[in-house]
Amino acid sequence: MAEVTESEQISGVYVVEPSIHGDDRGLFIETYRREWIPGAREMLQSNRANRQQGALVGLHYHLHQSDYWYVPFGTARVVLHDLREGGPTDGATHCLDLSGENHLGVYIPPGVAHGFSALTDMVITYLVDGYYNPADELGVAWDDASIAADWGVADPILSDRDQANPMRADLPANRRPYWPMRT
Repeated sequence: MAEVTESEQISGVYVVEPSIHGDDRGLFIETYRREWIPGAREMLQSNRANRQQGALVGLHYHLHQSDYWYVPFGTARVVLHDLREGGPTDGATHCLDLSGENHLGVYIPPGVAHGFSALTDMVITYLVDGYYNPADELGVAWDDASIAADWGVADPILSDRDQANPMRADLPANRRPYWPMRT
């Protein structure tokens, strides 16, 4: 069975270390179970993204959607930042590496900004508990000094969207997550 631990830095974020079963044929890994995450809703959609080394995605956040990330190939530096004003871990940042070698997964609740940098060429899969909703696709600047993210890349490759995200202090009041989150 997997070992699931709540982040010491951010309330409601869970890191999953799955059981790995292998033999001469290869590996079998159960990467996600809803029952592992207390209070999690059913995941409705699965997505995959391939990224080249040096790519940086984020920081994104949702007011209504949770994500579960797993990296089956390569290595991603994941940065999480709690934007939930008034919450017990408001303003906390948590960095961890997900890879095809350590097989960790991470559950990200609404209101927690999330992004990753590709430390190598990589593949990330992510489950979400809501269908794509452009009105719930929000962002905060990846290089905001108040977030103090260690991305592990010197010259990141960024999308136009991620280059245009506002600083945390400049998030509009109607687009800020507040504690407790209501989904």
